[in-house]
Amino acid sequence: MATKETVEAYMAVWNETDEDKRRALLAKVWAAGAPYTDPMAHAAGAEELVALVSGFHTQMPGAKIVQTSAIDEHHGRLRFGWAMKGPDGSTRMEGIDVGELAEDGRLRSILGFFGPLPAA
Repeated sequence: MATKETVEAYMAVWNETDEDKRRALLAKVWAAGAPYTDPMAHAAGAEELVALVSGFHTQMPGAKIVQTSAIDEHHGRLRFGWAMKGPDGSTRMEGIDVGELAEDGRLRSILGFFGPLPAA
């Protein structure tokens, strides 16, 4: 699978409110046991990520996560920008995800950062 398709499907996971559909999307793009980590949460594997996204939808009903940059990729690693949009389309948070790709093109890990880089 091409990296662009992998990231698009991963982003769709965050916007999918149906757990079964979310699970099906992850099966295509998430390597077995792959971790997701951000400043507020850690999920070890697809089932924990499915539950984490459920919590996101419960806490932020109507919010969407959208990709805000192209994918920067080298040596099996990638990064891209994203924003969380409220139901009214306003930006509630921005961040960046850094990931690692498995040999088959699925995501081996995602590490998320919230907000802009801190000042030097």
